[in-house]
Amino acid sequence: MIHSPEHLRSFAQLDDDHVALVAEAWQRRMDEAGSPALALVNEGRLAGSSLPHSHSQLVWLELPDEPTEDLPRLLEQHPVLHRGDAVAAVHPVGAAPYESLIAARDRNGELADGLLLLRDLVRRLQQLEGPRPWNAWLHPGPPWHLHLVPRLTALAGIELGAGIYVNVMPPERAAERLRATS
Repeated sequence: MIHSPEHLRSFAQLDDDHVALVAEAWQRRMDEAGSPALALVNEGRLAGSSLPHSHSQLVWLELPDEPTEDLPRLLEQHPVLHRGDAVAAVHPVGAAPYESLIAARDRNGELADGLLLLRDLVRRLQQLEGPRPWNAWLHPGPPWHLHLVPRLTALAGIELGAGIYVNVMPPERAAERLRATS
């Protein structure tokens, strides 16, 4: 799904109206299909993007249940931004620097607010780290939540061989840096 009629290279370049249209298109497609999809954004070649312009994909497949009972607690630990009923927070046990979660406090929160927070987080990341690859995906829920993983470090032997992730930036430091960036 192409995000804009203009040739924009990054989700961070989208204005509010285009982000709202992306949220609406995702929701319409899932409603028309009658089932939730894995909606995802891969930005940058190292994140798996195959096209040079901002786009997303919806994939219908069996998704594992994502436990959501801890979501409110996870969002409270290292919050960065909020919009409407949605909150963006650095994941307290993320596998990568700046790994973040975005969710609505209310089970019926607006997906558009979540995608606007995703855009704003990516903008802040670009200010801090420059344009870097990243992945984000929607857990359709209910409740829905978005997961953002910037690709700032490489997976090495311990991650690939043992499934143990070494995050070189503490979540409180990542949240502090993101909050300090406008």
